[in-house]
Amino acid sequence: MDKRIKEIYINHENMPYISPDRNIDEWLLNPKPVPKRNMINLNDKLIAGDIILLWRVGFGTFTTESWFPKYFEYTYGLNAPENLSKLVKEGFIEVESAFASLKHINSTMKKNILKQKGIKGLSKLKAAELDEVLKENISEEELAKTFNIRGYALTKKGKQALLNNQEVIDRHPKKNI
Repeated sequence: MDKRIKEIYINHENMPYISPDRNIDEWLLNPKPVPKRNMINLNDKLIAGDIILLWRVGFGTFTTESWFPKYFEYTYGLNAPENLSKLVKEGFIEVESAFASLKHINSTMKKNILKQKGIKGLSKLKAAELDEVLKENISEEELAKTFNIRGYALTKKGKQALLNNQEVIDRHPKKNI
């Protein structure tokens, strides 16, 4: 690691992740270090970026195809894809089943899956009705082979970690929705 970076982070409890793709010389012209408070170990050996990742998963829209905003690296010092895998492995997050992930595919895809099974009369069905027809006519194993996207969901342990670290979420900038 670059000696200049080590000097910037010498007083941080944990060294932030710095992507090998980052232009270090350019960044060092006007460095904005990851705040110390974001690199402190919290309960369960998590850091602030892990909590924000859990929070994002908690919205119910995070999938195996979601992209990771740069703030995970630049504000939270996190290698988000790697930490997501760690949170799954440690039981904070689970990868949803194919049936639970149906909410992430559109009705046309659902109809095509059913048509491949020879099921007719689908044209007027809404997404929720298509989900029911799928559940009645196809197994989890068969469905899993028809599309790759999977959702992520918080486990009880992940929900508790969020509750225990609300102050991290409160500090995170929110968009006005």
